Amino acid sequence: MSGIFDVRKETVLITGASQGLGKQFAHVLASHGAAVVLAARQIGKLQQLEAEIIAAGGRAAAVAMDVSDLASIAPAIDAAEAKLGAITVLINNAGIAAEKLALEHSAADWDAVLGVNLKGGYFAATEMARRMAQRGQGGNIINIASVLGLGVMKGLSSYAISKAAMIQATKALALEFAAHNIRVNALAPGYIDTEINHDLWATPAGEKLAKRIPQRRVGREDDLDGAILLLASNASRYMTGSVITVDGGFTLT
Repeated sequence: MSGIFDVRKETVLITGASQGLGKQFAHVLASHGAAVVLAARQIGKLQQLEAEIIAAGGRAAAVAMDVSDLASIAPAIDAAEAKLGAITVLINNAGIAAEKLALEHSAADWDAVLGVNLKGGYFAATEMARRMAQRGQGGNIINIASVLGLGVMKGLSSYAISKAAMIQATKALALEFAAHNIRVNALAPGYIDTEINHDLWATPAGEKLAKRIPQRRVGREDDLDGAILLLASNASRYMTGSVITVDGGFTLT
């Protein structure tokens, strides 16, 4: 895509790229000309996605990265940049949830969720920003938050807390990184139908939840395409510390 939303000169690293939203982000960015680095723990799925993108005429490379293991972050970025060159955009997408009431949460549950969603994302951002600052050419970090970072729901307390903290981290890092011409923004999706949660929407609980959405439908993965292209491209050049909500109006209820 040429023009204001042009991403053809961008090299984008996407964490949690093996499935769900990360996989969709990889497809849409690659189809618009970006080189995409696919990072996650499941290297087999990443290699399959890499092959799909290359077969469609795109540029992609798969690297193993587990953001809950901070020692894996820098080597994965090294491997990525050796394959596709300097990364200009990081999409912090990796995330997990523990679907339990707060009184049922263990310390291990808490550490797992916060370790991936907050700690891992934070240190992926700082590692990437350090490299961007050293190169002196600026950069772009996109944190995938959630509407549950702006509100809450029973049974997802640690997830909501982690996403609220990532929204605050987005603002804090945006303030610090602006001096290096690095923007940091967040995308807060609402309820999106993905391969991970697809079966939920046919259940009574899923149908009830969908009816709460003012647009009266669950989002599709491609409903986020416009927002991710905005944030990954120069169209968002004067945005930093912003949070974009794409939720069919859910946060209005």
